[in-house]
Amino acid sequence: MKLSQFNYRLPDGVIAMHPAEHRDECKMMVLNRKTGEISHHIFKDIIDYFNEGDVMVFNDTKVFPAKLYGNKERTGAKIEVYFLRELNAENKLWDVLVEPARKIRIGNKLYFGEDDSLVAEVIDNTTSRGRTLRFLHDGDHDEFKQTLFGLGMTLLPEYITRESEPEDFENYQTVFAENEGAVVAPAAGLHFSKTLMKRIEIKGIERGFLTLHSGLGTFRDIDVEDLTKHRMDSEELEVGEKLVNMVNKAKDDGKRICAVGASVLRGISSAVSMDGHMKTFSGWTNKFIFPPYDFTVTTDLVTNFHLPYSTMLMLTTAFGGYDNVMHAYKVAIEEGYKFGAYGDALLII
Repeated sequence: MKLSQFNYRLPDGVIAMHPAEHRDECKMMVLNRKTGEISHHIFKDIIDYFNEGDVMVFNDTKVFPAKLYGNKERTGAKIEVYFLRELNAENKLWDVLVEPARKIRIGNKLYFGEDDSLVAEVIDNTTSRGRTLRFLHDGDHDEFKQTLFGLGMTLLPEYITRESEPEDFENYQTVFAENEGAVVAPAAGLHFSKTLMKRIEIKGIERGFLTLHSGLGTFRDIDVEDLTKHRMDSEELEVGEKLVNMVNKAKDDGKRICAVGASVLRGISSAVSMDGHMKTFSGWTNKFIFPPYDFTVTTDLVTNFHLPYSTMLMLTTAFGGYDNVMHAYKVAIEEGYKFGAYGDALLII
């Protein structure tokens, strides 16, 4: 497959700038990947497609407020800082991106907050835009994190062309978020309300969790036509024994195993053993999935409608079939579905 095969015409106004009023009442398209048949529903109808003993796997990563505005020492130049990951808790070191990068060099200090209450020093250049910051803060780690995140804003995808709002702190977070470390939310998980999660439990559908901390690399442009030459950014992944046992039992019993989101599908696929079952995993994955790909564990996928050329679109076509998915996207545009992280859902069965 080539990069150019993942382009399509995305009309103006199709990308959702805000989420649905109620998480589980957005639109949901259902695509049968064997027949290509399409039907239209609301999201909370998803429970009708699964039965007792089936497994839904969620990503329980927790998004932190990763965007801050700072000022450079002496000049006062306004600098945008995008936090990627904490490198060292004891020394308060963070891996960040800065804009405009040309103004920030090793040794510069940045001041954050209206009263410059938080100060950081640049100690390393990691890439053309990347820097390592050491924060100069006398408090303990918890106090420092509270101060840092109190100044931060939710980092929304670039295609959401508005400033982050206070409501995004809750809206751009799943109701089951637990393990902090993501910059990008697992968007398919945003459709699940607490009520729907309880209904899933009552019906006897198993709920399993892995943790994959998605970073800005999720949205990095692919700059090669030959997809075999693209390299995904590495992201931290934890797949525990409880999930592995749950999924493998369901697989052996002939039950459905549904990946809730692209990150979950990547996580499961990164933790597949030679015999086609799951195994535990603790480390980093840079798995890049595009057609053709053989999925030996996952039987169903919940995802959103993704933008042209995106790695998430490529993964979706690998699971649902290229022709099926591209046709479904055409229908979605005709039927007024919303695209992007705050948009509507696609269930592939």
